[in-house]
Amino acid sequence: MNIETKFLGEVEINELDILTFEYGLPGFPLLKQFVLLPIEQDMPLALLQAVEQAEIGFIVAYPFAFKKDYAFDLSEDDKEDLQIMDTEDVVTYVIVTLKDALSTSTMNLMAPVVINIKMKLAKQIVLQASDAYPLRHPIGVMEGSAK
Repeated sequence: MNIETKFLGEVEINELDILTFEYGLPGFPLLKQFVLLPIEQDMPLALLQAVEQAEIGFIVAYPFAFKKDYAFDLSEDDKEDLQIMDTEDVVTYVIVTLKDALSTSTMNLMAPVVINIKMKLAKQIVLQASDAYPLRHPIGVMEGSAK
């Protein structure tokens, strides 16, 4: 199927790649279907695009590429919501606020987007220890692995 996107125009997606956010995203509780689209092959960035609404799309980053010591624990409720049985099925992204230069852009480490890639379930989680990670962490330069 084809969808309109905020940054990439019309793209073809596989319906099997649609992620379900049972609770929507903070600020967008009614949008429950998103797709993750690559932006550039060599960059750990992607577009998290709402399937139902073209103007809702977020640039997301693989946080471990920019902050290799980034870590948090999922609550049992979050694991249950995402039906996580194996941590190998989990991928984490964070929403990026783009500036003129990528190096001055920031990423929201306080509220990661956690995806069970096997079940196609996702959730943006607000970390309870909010002082551990800021809402606007400078991206800076890549320091970790994008794998």
